[in-house]
Formats: sequence, C-alpha cells, structure tokens
Amino acid sequence: MKDWPDYADLLKGAEQLLERTPFPDDERLKAQLWKQFAMNLSQGYFLLFQSTPDHPEFAPFENSVFLAQPNPDAVYYYAPVDGRGTYRVTGERGNAPVTGFALGSRIIGMDPMPGKGLGNFDIDDLALDADGRFEVIFSTERPDGHQGNWLPMPPETDFILVRQFSYDWGNERDVRLAIERVDVASPIRPPLTSEEIDAKLTHLFAGYMRNLSGISIGAVQRCAERGFVNRFNLNSFQELGNSQDWPQAYFEAVFDIADDEALIIESELPDQRPYWNVQVIDTLWNQVEYVYRQSSLNGLQAAVDPDGRFRAVLSHNDPGIANWLDTGGNNHGMMIGRWYRCSSQPTPSITKVRFAELDRHLPEHSVRIDAQGRAEALRRRRIGSQLRRKW
Repeated sequence: MKDWPDYADLLKGAEQLLERTPFPDDERLKAQLWKQFAMNLSQGYFLLFQSTPDHPEFAPFENSVFLAQPNPDAVYYYAPVDGRGTYRVTGERGNAPVTGFALGSRIIGMDPMPGKGLGNFDIDDLALDADGRFEVIFSTERPDGHQGNWLPMPPETDFILVRQFSYDWGNERDVRLAIERVDVASPIRPPLTSEEIDAKLTHLFAGYMRNLSGISIGAVQRCAERGFVNRFNLNSFQELGNSQDWPQAYFEAVFDIADDEALIIESELPDQRPYWNVQVIDTLWNQVEYVYRQSSLNGLQAAVDPDGRFRAVLSHNDPGIANWLDTGGNNHGMMIGRWYRCSSQPTPSITKVRFAELDRHLPEHSVRIDAQGRAEALRRRRIGSQLRRKW
C-alpha cells in the first residue's frame, strides 16, 4: 500500500493536457480544466468503489455535476459486471420516452480510449406487467428452464449501463432498478483488501482522471480537425464506445462565435420522432450549466415554427426567440443533437450572423418570447430538473 503523498504524485503530468486545448494560455480555460480534473476524481470514485462485479449496485454516471458531455435529458447508471456471470435486474419501467440497457467493455475513462459497445436493449421490448414492473436475466446463455425475460451478455462485457431520456422534466416517473449477481456463492460482500484499494486508487489518480479529460478534449479536437466548425456532421460516436445497434444518430458541430455574433440553427423534423434534442457544451466537452440556463432543448421543450421547421439561436444574450441556446459565456465549444429511433436523420444547417441583425435572417413567424415568458420557462426548467431522480 502506498503512502498518501505517493498517490498525489500520480496526478503530476496531467496538466500537460492543457496544451491539447485550442487556447492553452487562457486562464479561464485552465481553471475549467482543473475543475474537470476534480470532477473526474469524484466520478471515478463512484465507478471504482461503489460496487464490484460479484456484488454490483447501480451507481450514478455522468449525472448532474459530472458534466463530461452527458445528455441533459438523461440519467445514467453504471454497474460493473463479469460477462461470464449471471445477473438479475428487477425494476419498474417508469414513463420517460427512452429507457434501456447498454452493455460494453471499458466504459469511457477507464482506458485512454473507450472500449466496445456490446449491445443495446430497450426495456419496452421486455415483458412488463400492468404496472411496468419486470425482471430480466443477463447471461452468456439462457439459463436452463428460464422462461422469463432474458438478454444475452457477451463474455467480454464488464459493465451494464442504464440510460433514461426524459422530456417532461420532473413530471415523468423515473425508472427504478436493482441488480444482483445470482451465480455467486455468497451474497455477503467482503471488504476490499489493501491491495484492491491500492489498485483502484492508482487507477483513479494515474488513469481515470486524465483519461476522461483526454478523451473529452480529443472529441472536440477531432470535430474541429474534420472541418465541422459552424457546420453540422452526422456521427454515430462508435469511436467513443457506442455499439452498432444503438438506434441513435448524433449531429455535432464545433461552434466559434464572437461576442457580437450568433448562430442560427435550422432543421426539418422527422415525421416520427420519439425523442430528439440539442445541447451546448464547452471546449472541454463539458455540458454548459443546464439547470439555471437554457443550454439544451428537447422535442417537448422546443417550439416548432408554423412551417414545421425547428429554428434555434445560439448566442451569449437572450435573442427573444423561444428556442434560445445559451452559450454560457463560451465563444468556442460544441453543439450536439440526437435523433433517437426517428424516421429520418436530417442534418441541421448553421448560419453565422451579427446578433444585432438576427431579425433580418429569421422568418417573421419564428416563435418569439418576452422577458416574462423566458423567466417562466427558466423557472420550469430549474424546478423540473431538481425534481428528477439523478442519484
């Protein structure tokens, strides 16, 4: 077992990640990166110490304060598993638009590059009772004689991730879940040994903390290097661990605007659109404050113009347009949107304009909002967000 200063020494060198950002001499960006390091340590503790594959429990992942590009509509829960084992998940579906399981190896941050996604399963495809309750077995092979819900788990699986996407924040019933391993000899969880604690702390300080920031910075960097600056690209994010069967397409763009500029985002909408959204993230791939700022919109929150198109304005100040996307004071960052099980996957357009000249570039029928309306929308947002179960 190391002494505590030895663990602190493992943090040294992470500051070199600042050189990979587009503005390494920016004091504000440096402060944000140091903050992200602290965030990574907090997140990593949950993932490494909350439970074990033999005695799993769902832990919060990328929720609320863990802002390395979570979907603001989403709550995520992570449980470590042994892909050769047998697990039973017991729960209630709730009524959010999207709830399901993702299987994979080496979740983002565990290694310098994420592992593979190994399967996605919608809870709606399971047999549920009249109240939405269910049990499901995860294992490599269906257990002999088991007639209930079963989902295949490849032997290389080392985690089960739960995704829940909400539309009507605070007014939907959240999913409730418990997980147990049913092929272990004893249900009693033994304490971690000194060697196990040492290995986990070493991974947390020397690996997870810098891995997650490196991946985050790289995601923004790659988008810019591919030329998608103020221009959207459709992406599957398979390089970040999404499996090929994930029924969601992303549209992403690096944004670059001056203080007096704005971006107009415009898109047709799919005829069938069970779930979609768009969000604003910063240079480090952190979601911009979303409880107290309108830095994201989903298909329920967004106002659709009378011509059936979605138009939004990304700007530093309130443009008086209902679909304002707040930059959070960032001149540079990313926008990411999602089409989940939609009948089409349009690529929105982006037009850069002077903020003062917005009205010249927007149709007269674009949905406007006054100060009172904005205040009420922001109040609904912050109350709805806090009423959601994120922990």
